[in-house]
Parts: sequence; C-alpha cells; structure tokens
Amino acid sequence: MKAARLYAMGVVGAVAWVGALIAVAGCTSEQGGKGHELYVHYCSHCHGESGKQNEGFNWSSMPDPKPKDLTNKSEMSTFKDEDIFNTISRDMKDTTDVAEGGDEIGDDDFAVPTMPTFKYTLSEEEIWAIVGYVRGLHGGKMEFKVEERKKQLEAALLTAKTNLEQATKAYEAAEKQASEEAEKKSEALKKDVEPDESSYANELAVMVKAKKELDAAQAAMTNLVTRPGKGTSVARPDLTIKPDQLAKTVALGQRLYENKYGCNGCHSIGPDGGKVGPALDRAGFRLNGTWVFRWLKNPQAMNAESRMPALGLSDADAKAVTLYLTTLKSMTTEEDIQKAAAAAAAEKAASDKAAAEKAKEEKAKK
Repeated sequence: MKAARLYAMGVVGAVAWVGALIAVAGCTSEQGGKGHELYVHYCSHCHGESGKQNEGFNWSSMPDPKPKDLTNKSEMSTFKDEDIFNTISRDMKDTTDVAEGGDEIGDDDFAVPTMPTFKYTLSEEEIWAIVGYVRGLHGGKMEFKVEERKKQLEAALLTAKTNLEQATKAYEAAEKQASEEAEKKSEALKKDVEPDESSYANELAVMVKAKKELDAAQAAMTNLVTRPGKGTSVARPDLTIKPDQLAKTVALGQRLYENKYGCNGCHSIGPDGGKVGPALDRAGFRLNGTWVFRWLKNPQAMNAESRMPALGLSDADAKAVTLYLTTLKSMTTEEDIQKAAAAAAAEKAASDKAAAEKAKEEKAKK
C-alpha cells in the first residue's frame, strides 16, 4: 500500500549534514538552506542525521511503525514530489476501527498518527523546501517548480482582481439604471417606487461569485508564503462538561491522543511513548486546562520556537484531549484513568449539588 510505504517520510525529520544539501530544480540556494533549517528544527528527533533509521534520538522510543530510511533511493524514488508534500501537509486521520468511530481510510491515504502534519504550521513554500531537502537525502532532486507555482498564483490573483473590478462596475451601472428608472416612475405616478432589484440580479450574482473567486485566490497566495497560524490567538475555551459526559469525553480524548494525533510519538506516559516533548504522567497536576487547550490548537502562538506543530484539532477534539490530560496524575493503567474520570465526575456533581442547595438556602432567607 502506498500509505504504508509513504511512512518512509515518517515524522519528517533529521539533523541532516550540510553535505547532503543539493541544488533543487526550481529552487534557489536560499530555498535549499531553508529546507535544511526546517528539517533540522522539526525533523531531527525522528529521522536522524542523514535520514537513516535509528539515527534520531526519538526513533527507538516511537511506537511502530518506525520511520523508514529516507536515504533508500529505490523506495523513495517511487514517490512523486506531490506524494511527499501531501504526507507532510494533510489532515490527520483517526485510525481507530470504523465500527468504533474511526475514519474511513483509503488505500492511498497516509494514516500513521505518529507522523504529524505541518499543514497548519508551515507555509506551502516551506513545505516544498522540506520536500526538496528530503529528495537530496536519497540523491534525487525535486521536479516540482515552486517559482512557477508562485507565478501561476500571482496571475490567478491578478485575474480575479480584474474580474471583480469589472463585475462591480457592471453591477453598479445596472443598479444605477434601476434607480433612475424608479425615480422616473415615482415622478410620473406621484408616489415612491422602489428600484426593480430583479433587473440587476444577474450582475449581483456575477459580482458575488467574482468576490468569492478573489478570496480563494488571495487565500492560495497567502498560504504559499505565510504560515497559517501566524498571529492567530486562541480564545479562552469553555471546558465545562456535564458530569455524566465526563468519562465518555475522557475516553474519546485518550483515543484521539493515541490513534488520531499520535501524541504518544513524542510524549510519554509511564514507560511508553516518545521523548521529544515532556512526559505527561503528571499533566493533571502540572498543567492548566485552558493553557493545554490553547497549546493544542496553536503551539507556535505560545512559543514560536516550539517543535510541536499545530495538528488541526477542532475545538471538540482539543477539549476531549485536554480533559483526558487533566486525568493524568502519575497513573499508568486504564483502570486508574477510568477511576479518575469517574471520581472527577462525582466530585463535580457533588460540587454542583452543594452550590444548588446553597443558592436555595440564600433564596429562602430573602
């Protein structure tokens, strides 16, 4: 399966030696240097110095399947540049069995949770720079022309702007004509007559469509050169939950932690998991829920130098993972976690009941 073989790119990483830098087709030396810099920062812990197995300090601690050999030309050359790009930039899949709520995963879908996505962290241009660098590790070079892609997007943006300007002028002219005709009728009938909106409905529809096309063209150009989460802060979350839903949500959070977002590839709980990020055994004691939620949604907004990418968590997923992490208080078994969730739910129910009784007493005194 292509999905299995694509893990050759693995957790995109390796401190690659400078000698591996190559002149990538369509890329400047500056882009090549950028690919090396990004590869070192985000990838070194799992793929190693030159992309070979067991070189990264986190390699041996990762759950199976482990990252494959990026220097293996016979395997890596079977992938198109777009295949590598789409592996690095994708939406994460829940690898839980479909019958248990997981995602449908096709033969060509890449679904190894411990390989993170950088779709929500890096610009398209930066991801292509990594692709070019990965090509160099197995003695190849990237054929995709980034500069041509940029020119195409610039041309599309210019065309979209021109189309909107023309559509806007046509709409304004049609609306003006309708207003003038309504004024003439008003004078003739000696009463107010509203402009016939149907007379410029087509022009309005064309203008609305042109605006959407311009927005799409601008977004494509922005995504090429700008990091998606840059300057984006995360609003304070509502982490309240009904007591009878807490245990179920915590269980969902654990599933997402392991099977969709692959947090165990970089973090450990007890003896299991990676060692890139801090151990989470005592996350329930150490970390504030609001902080955890915001960190999960956009790590770079809180620490621009963080190696952890934004994984595209929805608010619901981020809440579930946050609540799961709050149960981790040096517990190592599933039973411990379930007991903690049940205890937390019972504690909250008791607190809510006490608050309700107090409010009732206060009301009775008045």
